[in-house]
Amino acid sequence: QVQLVESGGGSVQAGGSLRLSCAASGYDPRRYCMGWFRQVPGKEREGIATIYDRDGSMVYHDTVKGRFTISQDTSGNTLYLQMNSLKREDTAMYYCAADLLTPGGYCDFLPPRFWGQGTQVTVSS
Repeated sequence: QVQLVESGGGSVQAGGSLRLSCAASGYDPRRYCMGWFRQVPGKEREGIATIYDRDGSMVYHDTVKGRFTISQDTSGNTLYLQMNSLKREDTAMYYCAADLLTPGGYCDFLPPRFWGQGTQVTVSS
């Protein structure tokens, strides 16, 4: 069973930075993609940064392009999200997710197979 544990959330002032981490266990990085999602109360969870194929291709939500960077360690067992120039609207619960690679070699995260428990990010002005 894949387990995902996020860390690194907290409170920060607008313009500041945070780095989220997601430690994966019971996980074969050759079979999964990973990504970051976020959710605010009353809204659907949305994907903000994902690594979606075997080649490590990445896609970002328009609202975080140029400010957030997704990465993995060389083992593929830890996922990161570097968040810079944070805005109040980035306040949300952030979730790590893992999805199985399809035979075509990509993941669609619709929906992800596994979720972490989430870590709260609060940005104040």
